[in-house]
Amino acid sequence: MSFQFTEEQIKRYSRHIILPEVGGKGQQKLLQSKVLVIGAGGLGSPSLYYLAAAGVGTIGIVDFDVVDFSNLQRQILHSTERVGKPKVESAKMTLEALNPDVKVIAYNERIHKNNVLDIIKDYDIVLDGSDNFPTRFLVNDACYFLGKPLVSAAILRFEGQLTTFDYRNKENSPCYRCLFPEPPPPGLVPSCQEAGLLGVVGGIMGTLQANEALKLILEIGEPLVGKLLVFDALTTEFNIVKLRKDRKCPLCGEKPVIKELIEYDQACDIHF
Repeated sequence: MSFQFTEEQIKRYSRHIILPEVGGKGQQKLLQSKVLVIGAGGLGSPSLYYLAAAGVGTIGIVDFDVVDFSNLQRQILHSTERVGKPKVESAKMTLEALNPDVKVIAYNERIHKNNVLDIIKDYDIVLDGSDNFPTRFLVNDACYFLGKPLVSAAILRFEGQLTTFDYRNKENSPCYRCLFPEPPPPGLVPSCQEAGLLGVVGGIMGTLQANEALKLILEIGEPLVGKLLVFDALTTEFNIVKLRKDRKCPLCGEKPVIKELIEYDQACDIHF
């Protein structure tokens, strides 16, 4: 069955359609894809904006926080007049105004062990821009059990990190626990409230998260599977570190001991 673009869609996505690597078939894939973004903050804002602009047909947003004045230095989905509104509502308003093709599903709730699988299961790809380690581990483990690709990023001060875990192919992809077997002790990693954050770093890394998602949907290029991209804003340098599967990994190793979801204590916020 052929897909028929409207005249407005042909104009909107013309720069995609003329790319041989995308074309009409690729744009059709985007419009039929479903991407979930955890967090509508410094990372989620730019990634959500570009996913919607690209025409990703269904976008889910999970966030239970409200817009604060301190968010506006980096969280570009929100505005001064929306201070006090739930972030998912503010994000939904912005994305729907940008592209009416996109169906935005807002989850104004904290993600936890009892709802994470139900939220993630219907999406093709998950982008993690959460602000605490317990959520990051929970989302990773849920994606691993469900076989969903996960694009994970982190930012602090002038630095950012990004990698992709493709759990559709568990034999060849390392997992988040190969990098960090368990959350660090509370207080070991400072939050951005304590250490600060240059706002544009979130823009750069969040946009790169969206880029990874688009590559996965379109099946083009080389996703950052088995690679950790490290960005330094002060030198404008990108470096790539190889990630390998840990044979002793508690989740994806030869003798896994984690066989169900674990909910760690919400004690070590990193406020991305």
